[in-house]
Amino acid sequence: MNWNCKSTWKKAKQNTLWCLLGCSIGDFGTIFYFQNIEHTWSNFEVMGLAIINGLLTSIILETIILLKQMNFSSSLKTAFGMSFISMIGMEMAMNLTDLIFTGGAMLTWWVIPIMLIVGFFTPLPYNYWKLKKYNISCH
Repeated sequence: MNWNCKSTWKKAKQNTLWCLLGCSIGDFGTIFYFQNIEHTWSNFEVMGLAIINGLLTSIILETIILLKQMNFSSSLKTAFGMSFISMIGMEMAMNLTDLIFTGGAMLTWWVIPIMLIVGFFTPLPYNYWKLKKYNISCH
């Protein structure tokens, strides 16, 4: 496989950014919520819910974007089927980064950019490969 195709890298980066936006909304929103309420959840429980919510918001965002190109059923199937491995990798990388730097389930001004950078670059080679091999893109 040719890993030097600039146009494929550009498209893979665009797709990954959309995925990152969707995942971050649910993930960061969940962690932020639990940072600001009294609760008895462990950091791992909060992070688990953050991962699930990140996956859900990413699927919702991608489905909405795809509605411009296809019907709802096809949009949902495409959003779920084509990016799910990428989303899981992204979510795991972001939350592992949070765990390493803050102990987990803690958003700070300095850890968010690190989480976003790690979350972007972790699935990028997979997204490039899938786009190059199958010419499959979510956006």
